[in-house]
Amino acid sequence: MPNTATETRTGEPSPDAGPCRRWWSGWPDWSVHLAVVWSALYGAAALYWALGGDGYPFARVHEDRSSGSILEPSRAEAVAPVLALFCALGVVAGVLMVRRRVTGRLRKTVLAYGWVAGTVLTLLIPDYSLLGLLAFSPALIVFVFTGVPGPQDLGDIMYWHRGNLMIVFVGGLLWVAATLAYQRRTNGQCVYCGRAPHAPGRWTDPVRLRTWGRRAVWLAVLSTLPYDITRIAWYFGWPLGITDAFLKEMQDTPNMLEIGLALGVVSTLGSLLMHGLIARWGEVWPRWVWWKKGRTIHPATAVVPAGFVAIVLIPGGLMAVRGFEPASWGETGPAILWAVWGVALGAATYLYYLRRRGVCRSCGQE
Repeated sequence: MPNTATETRTGEPSPDAGPCRRWWSGWPDWSVHLAVVWSALYGAAALYWALGGDGYPFARVHEDRSSGSILEPSRAEAVAPVLALFCALGVVAGVLMVRRRVTGRLRKTVLAYGWVAGTVLTLLIPDYSLLGLLAFSPALIVFVFTGVPGPQDLGDIMYWHRGNLMIVFVGGLLWVAATLAYQRRTNGQCVYCGRAPHAPGRWTDPVRLRTWGRRAVWLAVLSTLPYDITRIAWYFGWPLGITDAFLKEMQDTPNMLEIGLALGVVSTLGSLLMHGLIARWGEVWPRWVWWKKGRTIHPATAVVPAGFVAIVLIPGGLMAVRGFEPASWGETGPAILWAVWGVALGAATYLYYLRRRGVCRSCGQE
């Protein structure tokens, strides 16, 4: 039996165990406060743009400095006031979440705002930028020290319109976390694991979880194949899904086909890694990780990166939908399936988490 009020039946400190508390265990509290701060700051910036201030991030600019956001291009006088109002409502909703005394229709309204804000800011407004930066992150780290080859510099990669979308994406994540915590609290669930007191979970059978996880992983793998196949075909001179002229243009552009091939290889490696969500080597470190072989893999080691990749895939897929042209389907068509990949990978990651989460350190439930 636990011998202090801050221990669970596992004998480990709960998330509220004073000095033993890790900073990330406080996410149900700090996420809503940061969401309010984000809304206040971005709302102030939107008001500044609405009044004619410089730096409106969705204005029409040169193609080299533009983004693929659904809001671009647009005029500040039309969109900025809406953004300012949207953020002002966010401040109000966040304050109501902090008070935790809202009930009835007002509670449902606050929840609706939170989920809409999280969805719009995380999935709808951003473009493929985060996905691209993730894929090229090893090269970007090198470029910080060596500089970008050729006439470009890091400013040609990280410009304001793209950086703004990352700020928007972070705001969306904060609103998702804040709303999830608020919903669990007001539903009487454990804020950390989502279990209801003395209520059996709907997803408790490991066999069922693994079966559905396997289906989700294979759907994710299948959704990567069109992108991988087309990029590899282009590298070997087959204009699959594109015109001969576009293939010739890529062949005449230094390193263009090599970059496409590298992205196809990265995508293939990603599809292989996804099998860790349903395989034994996703739970116990395999022999080829010799410094940790045989040790149990902490669920967060897989859940955090897989969940992040799942989230950033969806905006890229939705952006491809907007840019799709049947005559050159190979250019953006396979990228549309990134949205399917993201949803399937997100489902597989969640099922992996449910299967491996064990006893909650806060409520003590299994």
